[in-house]
Parts: sequence; structure tokens; C-alpha cells
Amino acid sequence: MIRDFQLDDIEQLVRIYNYYINNTVITFDRIPFTVDDFKQKIKSIYKKYPFIIFEENNEILGFAYGSSWRAKPSYKHTAESTIYLKNGVLGKGIGTKLYTELLQQLKQQKFHTIIGGLTLPNGASIKLHEKLGFKKAAHFKEVGRKFDQWYDVAFWQLTL
Repeated sequence: MIRDFQLDDIEQLVRIYNYYINNTVITFDRIPFTVDDFKQKIKSIYKKYPFIIFEENNEILGFAYGSSWRAKPSYKHTAESTIYLKNGVLGKGIGTKLYTELLQQLKQQKFHTIIGGLTLPNGASIKLHEKLGFKKAAHFKEVGRKFDQWYDVAFWQLTL
């Protein structure tokens, strides 16, 4: 079931996110979050943007949220979208369900453009974004460094 984020979710969310910090380049964060640190990271997000959870049998299998694209007032109708799934649940349609709901909520809140930033390579995330109508808008070569290696970052854009 998809539902809104609650503060009680933090422990499960930080475990999902820390997996990506420790094992992937999906995020360029390098130091795992504590529960309190993660709470601070998302505190301002869920007050202004949709922040939703996919839960099954009291277990969080993924989360998605919108956030600020850029701070200047002219960008207030553009949001960045983010999604993380628990390791091992890829390919079950959870990402599509979560992202579809997130996009609907962002549209209801009158956001006009949604930006998804991806570290490359990331075939699963590219497939998800393009399935939902995003188009590749930018590609920056070797702009992120993690695990002693350079990575490209690209941005996909959707106009609602």
C-alpha cells in the first residue's frame, strides 16, 4: 500500500538509504546516516513536498519524494523527484507505483516540471523514468567521484 510518510518510518528509511550509501553510486553521500541525521535531512522536505511510502506487511519496501530543484523563486514550480527501493525488491512494480503516485501528487500541488537526477550507469532508473514519460535533458561527464572512480550524472525531465 502507498501512504504518506510518518516520523515512525525513519528507522526503516535510513536502513534503505544507507544500503545505497555503502554499496552503490546511486547516491554520492559517503557516510551512513544516523536516524537523527536522516530525520534532519528530510525534515523540511515532507512539510512542503509529497513524501510517500510503499509498505507491505508493516515493512517499508520503498519511498519517494519531491524536493526543491533550485532555491531561487523562479524555480518554485519545478521539483526534483527521488525514489529509493529496499535492496532486493527491484522488478516487482513498486517503483512504478510509487513514482506514478508521486507525480500525481506533485501535479496536484501545481508543480509544472519534474527533474530526476541519475548517476550513470543506472539502467533500472533510466527505464523507470522513460516509462513514465521523462526525457533525457542533460548529461554531465565525470562530475561525481565515489569509490575512487569518476561517474557521469544525467538529468531526466518531465513536464506535467
